[in-house]
Parts: sequence; structure tokens; C-alpha cells
Amino acid sequence: MRIYNLVFCLLLAAAPALTSQASTPAPKPAQLHWGPAPAAFPKGAKMAVLKGDPAKAGQFTVELSFPAGYIIPPHSHPADEIVTVKKGVLLVGMGDAFDLANAKHMKVGQKGTIPTGQHHFAAASGATVITVSGKGPFEMTYVNPADDPRTPPAKS
Repeated sequence: MRIYNLVFCLLLAAAPALTSQASTPAPKPAQLHWGPAPAAFPKGAKMAVLKGDPAKAGQFTVELSFPAGYIIPPHSHPADEIVTVKKGVLLVGMGDAFDLANAKHMKVGQKGTIPTGQHHFAAASGATVITVSGKGPFEMTYVNPADDPRTPPAKS
């Protein structure tokens, strides 16, 4: 009987530690480590990783922060992209040409999925923060290679 009491007491003592490890909350915005977005994004965007590693295979979730007027030219991704607007308004359009007249306005709380390989573009109407979830490694392929910020400028 004493051994059962001992085991019960040990489990009771360990329960708070097990509970705190199992339910680790997501980082709060003030706790996020913000830095420049990867080189695939035009300059000016910031990124914080919430879960996983977007540079590696597997699921990831990041937050991206864009200044007012920020533009991402038409591009695609090798995996589905799930976008949720956290702050501001994200203008999103489909197709090979940047055309804000045909873009949809995604407001705070709205969520959408962009399928694998779908050409799309985006712009920030005011300072905007979005959450992006997907399967890594994350990659952007621009419709027009000249729009890719990783492409060195042509020599004159």
C-alpha cells in the first residue's frame, strides 16, 4: 500500500510540470523576435517565427509585418499558403499581373488559402500584420524574374 501512496504523491508533484510543458502558450506579440523578412520578400517587411522553421521541411507559422503601401508582386509557392489578417488590410489578387482594381480586401480576422502554384500578389493598405501557415521549405517564385529581390540588378 505504501508503494501506491508513494507513486501517487510523485505523480501529484509532477503534474504541474507536465501540465505547463503540454500547454505552452503561443508567444505574445511583445515576446516575438522580429527581424527582416527573408530575402525573397521586397525590402521593408519584418517576420517573426511562431512555430516550426520556414526554411526547413515541415509545418510552420510566421507573422509578417508590412508598412503602409508595401507591395509583393505576382508570385507563387510550392505549397498551400494559409493567410490570416491580424492588423490592417491586406489586398490580395490572383493572376500574373499586379492589378489592385481586382484585389480583394482582407480585413482583421479574415482568413484565406492560396493553393499550391496559384499566381497571386498582395499589397498592404496601411500598416498590416498577417499570420502565414504552410508547409516548408517556404519559397517564392516570381512570375516576372525581374521582380525577385534576390535577382541582382542588370548591368548597364
